[in-house]
Amino acid sequence: MSKIQFDLVSPERLLLSQQVDMVTIPGSEGYMGIMAGHMALVSTLRAGMIDMKDNGVDTRFFIKGGFAEINAIHITVLAEEAIPMTELDLAVLDQRILDAQEDEIAAETDAQRQKAAQLVDDLKLARAAF
Repeated sequence: MSKIQFDLVSPERLLLSQQVDMVTIPGSEGYMGIMAGHMALVSTLRAGMIDMKDNGVDTRFFIKGGFAEINAIHITVLAEEAIPMTELDLAVLDQRILDAQEDEIAAETDAQRQKAAQLVDDLKLARAAF
């Protein structure tokens, strides 16, 4: 199986730069799996899980959103925030869910309410991954 270069960058640091078998990212229209030979595209990302597979081992990250640039040999994810699942604190995640639910209730427009509701769903998905 061909490998694809995957770089995961957050504002604080480069979290990962390695050749992998496959990466699944939370695109704005839904999750998409990317392997070597993928067509070129740029996508916005919503909050959710990045799942990286390499030699049968899964490594997961929670991201708050961002952008992905993809071509046949390289994936670059520029995340607003990225946290390895091994470093994610359940208490912090539970508080983020509560904060997002409060934002959903306080939203003044349908667009704000929809964005907050999507964040609540994505955070609950990360919570379920534990």
